[in-house]
Order: sequence, then C-alpha cells, then structure tokens
Amino acid sequence: MIPSMTVRRVSVALATLALVGAGLTAAAPTSARAATSVPRFDHIVLVMFENKASSQITASSAPYFQSLAAQGASFSQSYAITHPSQPNYIALFSGSTQGVTSDSCPKNFTADNLGNQLITAGLTFTGYSESMPSAGYTGCSSGNYMRKHNSWVDFGSVPAASNLTYASFPSSGNYASLPTVSFVTPNMCDDMHDCSIATGNSWLQANLDAYAQWAKTHNSLLIVNFDEDNSLSLNHIYTTFVGAGVQVGTYSEKITHYTVLRTIESAYGLPGLGNAASVSPITDVWS
Repeated sequence: MIPSMTVRRVSVALATLALVGAGLTAAAPTSARAATSVPRFDHIVLVMFENKASSQITASSAPYFQSLAAQGASFSQSYAITHPSQPNYIALFSGSTQGVTSDSCPKNFTADNLGNQLITAGLTFTGYSESMPSAGYTGCSSGNYMRKHNSWVDFGSVPAASNLTYASFPSSGNYASLPTVSFVTPNMCDDMHDCSIATGNSWLQANLDAYAQWAKTHNSLLIVNFDEDNSLSLNHIYTTFVGAGVQVGTYSEKITHYTVLRTIESAYGLPGLGNAASVSPITDVWS
C-alpha cells in the first residue's frame, strides 16, 4: 500500500503541473517594479547650468556629468521651455514664464511659486547663488552674479531669508541641515555661461559630488539641469537625477522644466502650478 503522505504529494504535484499547463501559476518577478508615485525625499537639491545642448555634454567634454548620468536616471529627451535664460528659470520655479521674454531686470511677481508652496506646507526652501554679494540681495548684478538666474528673488512671497549666498550651502557632513528643497545657481563662469564646459564640470564635481553620494543613502535627491541649449538643438538639454531609490538607466520620455517642477511638487503632495498642473510627474525612475 502506498503511504497516504506519498499520495498527497503526488496529488499536489499533479495539480501543479495542471496549473502550469493552463498558464495559471504566478510568474516569478524578473526585475524590480517602478514606483507609481514620487518618493517623499528628506532633501532635494537642484543645480542649474547654462546654455549648452545635451549633445555638448559628452564624456570627453564633461566626464563628471557623464559619470553622474551613469549613477542615476538620465533623461535623453529633456527640453527647456524657451529662450533666453530668464524665462526658463521662472518657469521651473512657478510653472509659467510669467510673460517674460527677455533677461531684463528686475522682475516682481505675485504669482504662486515652489518656494511659497513649500513654506505654506510647513516645509522649507532656500536658493543658494554663487558670487551673490550678500544674503537677501535684490540687485540685478554684482561681479559674476546675475539676478536673471535667481528666480526666487522675483517673487514677493519668498522671504529674504530664503535667498542666500552659495557660501551658506552646508559643507560635507552637514547635509542633514539642508532645507527640504534647495536651488543652487553657480556664477556666470561656473555655470558655463561665460566659461568652458570643463570649468562647469570641475565645479560640479568639487561642489556637489559629496552631496550626490550622501543622497543615495540618506533619502535625498540631486537634480542636475540646464536652463536652455545653445539655440542650435531644439532646446534639447541634459537632465539627470541621482539619489536614493533612483533606478539607474536612460529614460526616453519627453520631459521639460514643467515636468521637473511637477515631480518636486508631487514628492510633497503639492498641487501643480500653472503649466506643471497639466503634465505628469516622473514616476518610472524610482525603485
């Protein structure tokens, strides 16, 4: 007589084979699934560079930029909104160019913006501008600093305390003291506007690589972006996300400054501003 335990085992095996034949067994996962929403990061730092097409930021001209892209999510179809520089900065911060079509200064707007959204929600925002002469400065220029690259100072709802010099950016080891969201503007040389791609490449590596590495293990994110291209490449720009939970790879969906803004807003449950309200946040890069 066949033992009852053996009979049960044979029965289970036969049932399993039948399910397989019918295609009803659950398939084992072959890779991590992408998230369906944007993670809530402890810190996001966005740094903006100037006037270079995506095709100009190559392994030979900008090896650190390419190294970052290989460590995170690189967007092969990222586009700026318009020309010249200033309306792109304003669009990324407020969801609209606010009718601006030039780099003339100053600008003063009452419209809502990312900084005010964060502060109203009990979170924090700070913009850090390299070579700005003093905290809270509202002048149009000073040496290598240009207000046209500092969008937050154009909005009355963003307090002067959120407009700091880059010298105030926390040093390595103190990144936990960063605000919820930071925008970083290198000066007119280090952002590649007046100086070489190599200069910007060296500046980024020297100033933000330590944060990029820290972000990966501290629920934080670095966004590296350009305001516009060189006016020769349909405004096709370099954009990369590096940080915690970012699935490394190249992503081909079309994104713009409005998409980046919507993604930051979505991380903190904020509504989309202006044109950002009509685009979807980036969700396929998060593990």
